[in-house]
Amino acid sequence: MFLTAQGSAAAEPRPTVAQAKARLEKLQDQADKMVERYNTVAERYKTAKKKYGLLDQELDRERSKVDSLRENVVSTASNMYQYGGMMSLPGLISQDDPAGLLSGLAVADQVSAGQARTLEAFDAATRGLRTRRAKAKTAYDDMSKILVDVGKEKKQVEKLVGEQERLLRRLNQFNAGDPNSRGIKYDGAASGNAKVALQFAYAQVGKPYRWGATGPSSYDCSGFAQAAWAKAGVKLPRTTYQQWAWGASRRVSLNALRPGDLLFSNGLGHMGIYAGDGKMVHAPRTGDVVKVVALDSYWRGRLAGAVRP
Repeated sequence: MFLTAQGSAAAEPRPTVAQAKARLEKLQDQADKMVERYNTVAERYKTAKKKYGLLDQELDRERSKVDSLRENVVSTASNMYQYGGMMSLPGLISQDDPAGLLSGLAVADQVSAGQARTLEAFDAATRGLRTRRAKAKTAYDDMSKILVDVGKEKKQVEKLVGEQERLLRRLNQFNAGDPNSRGIKYDGAASGNAKVALQFAYAQVGKPYRWGATGPSSYDCSGFAQAAWAKAGVKLPRTTYQQWAWGASRRVSLNALRPGDLLFSNGLGHMGIYAGDGKMVHAPRTGDVVKVVALDSYWRGRLAGAVRP
């Protein structure tokens, strides 16, 4: 930034159309990878949250079991106290810590077989409670750390997407799409599950791209592929990275593509679905819509490979 003779900041020159397009292409490559990275972290958070939820439910069940057994233990303690086996019942049954109650009962002179079983069950339940409490705490801490990462990734994506939108609008290339689009009819050569997936995919044509979206009114690239194949009964992972790894044993040569195959770009930042006849259907980028494109013109020399679901 330069200063004029009067000391004011000189305005930076507006980029030319060519410069704006070059910047937009660079941003697209960055955004593709960053969106999928965000999706990956978001999936990790969802998994961690689910794990914590399940452990928390187990913890509640264990607490209920301990509370129920505590009544039996207190009843046992009362009987032992009544018949002279213990001298400090009031202090004993007021113990907050289950382990403290057990240690107090352990000094009793005599414990019947039935009473022993009650104490053993209570001891096992309290140990289970402590174990689940520790696991739930660890899972919660892990979930909280991942949530911080999600927030950081989200801010970076939003910054990139904001710049993309500004450039697209300046170039009059921003397409908001129609969330209620009914798409177009698929009449290609696919069969079986692939045909079902492609029929669904074509019915989404015209709906807007939106990063992090999985439908039904908008999609990002991996969310689009996941939704299309889900319609055909195939459960794909969420992100391009996960889908590529999932397809490790399902890779197919680019010379042997069939309609329905998943296509991945170099770096795994973007993907689409092969539609046959040299075409691909995909959710392209911010400011664009689900569309069918000629594969050769769109991804010439930039394909990493293909996976057959």
